[in-house]
Amino acid sequence: MNKENNEPVGSRREILAGMGLAALGLMGLNSAWQKLGFNEIKPALNPNIRKYKADSAAPFPNVTLYTHEGDAVKFYDDLIRDKVVAINMMYSQCSGICPKSTANLREVRNMLGERAGRDVFMYSITLDPERDTPEMLKQYAERYGIRDGWKFLTGAPEDIEWVRYRLGFYDVEEDADNIRENHTGMVRIGNDDRKRWSMAPALSDPWQIMATINHLDPKVVHTAEAHT
Repeated sequence: MNKENNEPVGSRREILAGMGLAALGLMGLNSAWQKLGFNEIKPALNPNIRKYKADSAAPFPNVTLYTHEGDAVKFYDDLIRDKVVAINMMYSQCSGICPKSTANLREVRNMLGERAGRDVFMYSITLDPERDTPEMLKQYAERYGIRDGWKFLTGAPEDIEWVRYRLGFYDVEEDADNIRENHTGMVRIGNDDRKRWSMAPALSDPWQIMATINHLDPKVVHTAEAHT
């Protein structure tokens, strides 16, 4: 935490600065290649964007998914409709950001207290549905001591892909989109009733994630406890 402005390490300023340096680096690389007589580097655009973003009159696909408790649920009707939600993507065999994200979001779940499963609903959707059965996800949830109010979800691979694209967990560059780990670092937070959606880094300070949730939840009066 930066004591001067209460901004955590890895803050928005640092992230934006990093994005700016990355953009400058790509521009410089393109310029160098052009001087050598090569065309500008243009990554292949993802052909699935148009396919998955269209094709439904509902805000989100109403496909059938399965919870880590073995229940069949409709993604939009049962999980999203008229609710305040926090959604991330993960998979049980991930050894990178997923364990850290799950542990961080567990702190958010604890902060929500009785609001979890009543006012705010947390969902983690697997990126590896062929391996992550409900039983595997149940073991994963038990390993991290996940309490009620938070569901881990799997389903048919094509349905998971559709949900992923409609939630915005995709990259416009096809090669980057094919890297599963690229979709595990953010939390999609929304209020379907008010049609308001936002995102937060999964590894940001839990209180920052809570602030985003509270901003979208009209029923909130106070967070679970004072931030000290």
